[in-house]
Amino acid sequence: MTQDTAVPTVSVVICTYTERRWHELDAGVRAALRQLRSDDELLVVVDHAPDVLARARAELTGCRVEPNTHGQGLSGARNTGVDLATKDVVVFLDDDATPGDGWLESLREPFTTADVLGVAGRVDPAWEGGVAPRWFPPEFGWVVGCDYVGLPAGGEQVRNPIGASMALRRGPLEAVGGFSELVGRVGTLPVGCEETEISIRLAKADPDARVVRATGGTVHHLVPLDRQRLRYFRSRCYHEGRSKAVLSGLVGTEQGLASERTYATRTLPLGVLRHLAAVARGDVAGIARAACIVLGLLTTAFGYLSARRPGGAE
Repeated sequence: MTQDTAVPTVSVVICTYTERRWHELDAGVRAALRQLRSDDELLVVVDHAPDVLARARAELTGCRVEPNTHGQGLSGARNTGVDLATKDVVVFLDDDATPGDGWLESLREPFTTADVLGVAGRVDPAWEGGVAPRWFPPEFGWVVGCDYVGLPAGGEQVRNPIGASMALRRGPLEAVGGFSELVGRVGTLPVGCEETEISIRLAKADPDARVVRATGGTVHHLVPLDRQRLRYFRSRCYHEGRSKAVLSGLVGTEQGLASERTYATRTLPLGVLRHLAAVARGDVAGIARAACIVLGLLTTAFGYLSARRPGGAE
């Protein structure tokens, strides 16, 4: 029987690196501050960008602003946030994601169950221009850092969260050494897998612990126009494949690709059929969405294989 624990305090960590996201960063900080309890804290970590650091310290109030003291990149910045955090749970929010009402409480509440190690928040796309491109298949929401078709329902267990909105217990996170700086995004290079890698290491350290989905609150993750192009879609899929190859080298293919097998063999084929069926109902863009599912799968597989061959991984 699972034991209940006290409601935890939280350290919200937002990592940033560019003034191009200043509007979104400011909105995210303001929204997060409104949801903090009196004993929570908000930390902004600036990733090797002195101009952004100076502006953030001058203009952002109600939070602590510090430079990344680890290697450049999102993993290093997150590790700096973990170093600075003083509360029970560390909540990570992207600098281009704005929390909706109830977001922080939806992430906090599952931790009152003792075996919950992490919580994966709901991440909805905020498409610049108002709507998604008609060719974009929702099965590939992860390409733009958002939820996608195939994710478990709220309350169910997942292997890993999406980084735009996730929470992890600080003690276990520190015990395993934080995020690996061998994977993850640096600047605009569309790589990833740092959330998957840390979740697998945490699970190895405590096989009885769980990461669960929390969909009661959401963040709205900006998808700018330059990420709504087929060129970005292909690049993101390719680099995801390469990241998965690096991840598999670190943790083994069994764990590194456990969720991806079901996704590739069940979710994506069903998606192709669903979008083709939409054509019969008059949605001619269903052909493009079905084709993009196939393109995305093949491009990701190509990226994976290119990095797995001798000398292929950087």
